[in-house]
Amino acid sequence: MNIPWSKMAQNTPSSVVRDMLQAAQAPGMISLAGGLPAQSSFPLEAIRDAYEKVFMGGSAALQYAETEGFRPLRAKIAERLESKGIPASPDQMLLTTGSQQSIDLVCRILLDPGDSVLVESPTYLAALQVIHSYQAEAHGVTCDDDGMLPESLEEQLQLHRPKLVYINPTFSNPSGKVWSRARRQQAVDLCRKYEVLILEDDPYGEIRFKPEQLDAPALAQLDAESYEGPSNVIYTSTFSKTVAPGLRTGWILAAPDVIKIAARAKQGADLHSSSIDQRALHALLESFDLDGHIRNISLDYEQRMKKMTTLMAAKSWEGISWNSPQGGMFLWLQLPEGMLASNLFTYGIQEKVCIVPGDSFYAGTPELNRMRINFTHTDPDLLPEAVERMDRAIQRWHASLQSDSVVTL
Repeated sequence: MNIPWSKMAQNTPSSVVRDMLQAAQAPGMISLAGGLPAQSSFPLEAIRDAYEKVFMGGSAALQYAETEGFRPLRAKIAERLESKGIPASPDQMLLTTGSQQSIDLVCRILLDPGDSVLVESPTYLAALQVIHSYQAEAHGVTCDDDGMLPESLEEQLQLHRPKLVYINPTFSNPSGKVWSRARRQQAVDLCRKYEVLILEDDPYGEIRFKPEQLDAPALAQLDAESYEGPSNVIYTSTFSKTVAPGLRTGWILAAPDVIKIAARAKQGADLHSSSIDQRALHALLESFDLDGHIRNISLDYEQRMKKMTTLMAAKSWEGISWNSPQGGMFLWLQLPEGMLASNLFTYGIQEKVCIVPGDSFYAGTPELNRMRINFTHTDPDLLPEAVERMDRAIQRWHASLQSDSVVTL
């Protein structure tokens, strides 16, 4: 049968990360590909106790629930956000099935075919996938280490008249960069000037290696401090990186009208996210030191990152450089000109190590010599072997160049 696929299905490409994760399941593979937290970081006993408390309360957790989510959990999240300087209330919040659903719901209620969205260059590839699925166009804004260049952002705002600016400004995926405070304020001001909403995606923002040295307030906070009335920033985050991804609980914080329409869209998608998981998270937050837990995993991830970069530096790879992130989960590597990350991925698979080529993270012309490495998931004891395998993959690439340069007479 010739299935009459919808335009949305036709415009939803296969996820590169999903394909990478599938390759990473091969026997003996060491994966540096996915954005996975360390499994050892999950507070297993505390989560188990939280679920026991939920079931001790009776069968209510097994019933349908309101679309906006379990109100006591929304209140807890709002309390945490307020403590970090982000104005929040339960009535301005919608609980979602992870922040990935947040991105989808925002795009669903704002985008029509042909609409434009501005994104960082590079940006989160699954956000690009969502944008394209609604037949909208993503346009990359030029960035440096401090974030979007204001002149490039304003030029693109004038040129494309976008419906939305999507950003991941704190330990971004894939680059691990942190926007400066000045760039955050400039983006807020420019989007207010051109009356364009900002979608601030912040799954990694709390994983700060040295929080006392980082001046990186949320754009949602800066917008509230600078302007009166409803927020121009739609803020989304998740418990996936700080508690456990399997709980699939994130949230949208936005102006009441945005939450109202997003809740309608969510009703058509899944009625509500898991009420059991939401109640368990609420029970967890009632008794668990989440801030202390986040500090512990941040310290652990910093050590993993330092070990990874030290091992790579010892190899003296000519022409290969990387960033030194202040938090988050990723290293962003730049390879020599002409060295395709996609080829290195192929050689890596042959050596049983999996990385992500960077070309899929771009809305426009990609940089083909970029690749992303996750340093949080692999057991630290395996990192030396992972780097050895990367080294062998790089040597394979050099050998292929020499082979191509041989001329047969």
